[in-house]
Amino acid sequence: MSAQQSSLSFLPTAAASSAISLYARHTEGYEERVEATIAQLREAASAHPESIVQATSLGAEDMVLTDLIARLGLPIAIGTLQTGKLHAETLALIPAIEQRYGLAVEVYAPREESVVHFVRRHGEEAMYQSIDLRKNCCEIRKLEPLSRMLDGREAWVTGLRREQSANRGGVPLREVEANGRIKFNPLADWTWNDIWHYIATHDVPHNALHDQFMPSIGCAPCTRAIAVGEEFRAGRWWWEDEKAKECGLHAVQTDRHAASGEAVAA
Repeated sequence: MSAQQSSLSFLPTAAASSAISLYARHTEGYEERVEATIAQLREAASAHPESIVQATSLGAEDMVLTDLIARLGLPIAIGTLQTGKLHAETLALIPAIEQRYGLAVEVYAPREESVVHFVRRHGEEAMYQSIDLRKNCCEIRKLEPLSRMLDGREAWVTGLRREQSANRGGVPLREVEANGRIKFNPLADWTWNDIWHYIATHDVPHNALHDQFMPSIGCAPCTRAIAVGEEFRAGRWWWEDEKAKECGLHAVQTDRHAASGEAVAA
């Protein structure tokens, strides 16, 4: 049985529950965390006018940030990566954002020639063959387009949270990358309950796959539903060792790539 086939067996057989009903809870300190996030977004937009972008994966966290940016009327651009392997449910959020908020979404796709060359050489399921090939696929479909999204920009905003995984447990609210670009993670100390309480309170659009037990959603071949008791990102690259479960988008930049703005795996 292939890795892709085994992922299908994990999908719930019963009717999917609403992520809002499962996770939305008001917890102590929620209002303070929201206010702190609003303050940071305002500060980031003020410090980097016309030179800051929210890099959204269109997941629940990023939809919260997009909603806040729109509600506050902040001059923060919205950008996303169209890897060519995303679920239809994920792609549906691009027009949903534009219609709901009146904001244009910048869409960055991989270079077609790079994808064609990679697939011809390694096949459509290269990600299952080795970690190196999976990371090469991520580099072509995510890292290179991200470098174009960030090119010429002084700062970016992400939906990273410390609770998402052990690898992200030390995520700071603000960090300076090797090339001097500022990375803001205003939801770093939010809980999963906070995210869904905000979504429920403000009727924020969300990826329908969250209602199918997929808390962390990436490319379709590399995402599956999680089982009860599994960690938040267990459904991402589930066939790999836990320490390898990053694509490089949020890894530390090296000096060698700093000038070009490329994000690389540490």
